[in-house]
Amino acid sequence: MISRRFVLGITAVAILSATASPVLAVSRRNAAMRMLDTDNDGTLDLAEAKKAASAVFARLDRDHDGTLDRRELRGRLSASEFAAADPDHDDTLTMEEYLGLVERRFNAANPDKDGTLDAKELNTSAGRALLRLLR
Repeated sequence: MISRRFVLGITAVAILSATASPVLAVSRRNAAMRMLDTDNDGTLDLAEAKKAASAVFARLDRDHDGTLDRRELRGRLSASEFAAADPDHDDTLTMEEYLGLVERRFNAANPDKDGTLDAKELNTSAGRALLRLLR
């Protein structure tokens, strides 16, 4: 027979797990904003996004051939997203193609077209898609 204390303990763990996930996700996004916001104005502009993307590109380009293939991108893009970002269909992304994708995702996450992304905009699906390219 299962004790009442055990059931209450399991219920508490389940409740804490369910409520902690969003808190951790928000905390990670706030940490991302702090890392990416190099001018400390509380927003991310396109220059900051591209600077971060350039560093990520260099880190991911393990074979140092100046391109990223699907393996090097490690799940940051779906097959259809990769195909759309690869206009010359050579199965790699150059730095220019990668930065172009970053710019398109930045613009998609910036519905008010003010040229900056705040934490709320980074929390949208478009903002999270951009952050996948900057980490």
